Amino acid sequence: MSIIRDDDVLGGEPRIDGTRVGVRHVAARVIGGEQSPAQAADQFDVSLSEVYESLSHYYAHIEEMRELERENEAAFERLRESSLKPKETVQ
Repeated sequence: MSIIRDDDVLGGEPRIDGTRVGVRHVAARVIGGEQSPAQAADQFDVSLSEVYESLSHYYAHIEEMRELERENEAAFERLRESSLKPKETVQ
């Protein structure tokens, strides 16, 4: 199986072995309708079978993947809220 986890890469999220391409990255492109599996394989420079394996892993662990998506969105929201903002709008 080429889907692995490593706490030192992508925060331990499942990814394609030998890459920094996460299962969620593949799913977002393909399931979101942005790209076909073949296009995603080309863009990520992985094999088509690795794309399908990522999608299989995504669906086999759908609740975990959705939880990771929620955690990621919450982290971005916290960053957005804590980022520096101008005191007044620039015109």
